[in-house]
Amino acid sequence: MHESGRKATGDNTASTVESSKSPPAEIRGRLLWHGEELARRQDWLQQLDREQVHAISHALAMFAENTATNSEPDPDATHLLSPLNSLLQQTQTNLEHGSGATWIRGFPLTDCTTSQAASVFWSLVHRIGTPVSQTASGERLFDVRDAGFGKEDSRTRGPNTRKRLSFHTDRCDVIGFLCLQQAKAGGENHLVSSAALYNRISSERPDLLAELLRPYPYQRHNVDRGNATAYCYQPIFSFCDGFFATSFLRVLIDRADASGEVPSLTDLQREAIDYLEQTAEDRQLQYRFQLERGDMLFLNNWTTLHRRTEFIDWPEPERRRHLLRVWLSVPNSRPLDPRFAENFGDTRRGALRGGMRHRQA
Repeated sequence: MHESGRKATGDNTASTVESSKSPPAEIRGRLLWHGEELARRQDWLQQLDREQVHAISHALAMFAENTATNSEPDPDATHLLSPLNSLLQQTQTNLEHGSGATWIRGFPLTDCTTSQAASVFWSLVHRIGTPVSQTASGERLFDVRDAGFGKEDSRTRGPNTRKRLSFHTDRCDVIGFLCLQQAKAGGENHLVSSAALYNRISSERPDLLAELLRPYPYQRHNVDRGNATAYCYQPIFSFCDGFFATSFLRVLIDRADASGEVPSLTDLQREAIDYLEQTAEDRQLQYRFQLERGDMLFLNNWTTLHRRTEFIDWPEPERRRHLLRVWLSVPNSRPLDPRFAENFGDTRRGALRGGMRHRQA
């Protein structure tokens, strides 16, 4: 039995396991939670107070004619938003050393434009980490909405469809959202603790856990063109210097396997990822909730998996489901297994990493 907690400063417990030549049979610590237990965590649900809402409203007004996204935060906005500094710094800490998930409610969106909201959200997220590219062209603030692309359209990505997404992680330390509009129906969010999945599989099928600790082939996404090769290899579960990390996007594994350009998955490898997804379907491990207009959500991709359900949109364009998304590299991140270098870049603790590489002209 391994503790996933070496004491950090104050009450913060690092999400680690003791260094060992072999992976632990069980992970413990604040990164571990089961289903509805997340709702009882102090680091999960946060409500903006009156002073914080007032600060955002002032910043929104400042951006009435001057928008700023995909560049450095506006210094005037940074000053106006200072009442949120403590909350966002604590969020940064909790994401790495706590449950890995924080839901912040109360961003005032009444009488502001999408551009204004984007500018303020952009300023806020810099207090948690550094936004990294989400496209080959270098976009760091991404619109999550049904773009109406056809199934065979090369631009099609999961966040730009209304279909149900499977449990996955993204190519960054922390993913952040601001909900501008919610769907007419559906679009429910589901989270699971990666440590809970690890522990369950370790207990029930240690033979499959061994497969998940080995590298799987990933085909690069069709919009991810800035790489030397079209494939990379990385583990699903991993440990580095005692720190646990999970990275999983089934669709890219399946595409690599179907391509004929990399060695086919073994039957045991396929069974292992099937079992991982089957385990994640256990309702007792899931926390389900619905983001509403004005909600922000931040998730540690190394310690949680997330998905959303299929949704039905409003007929009016201005009412359709729309979220803003950032991928963040955070300065307090965990070290990674060196096998992630091909896909994430620098694997050292606190390094600037992740995101899509820019396509070379």
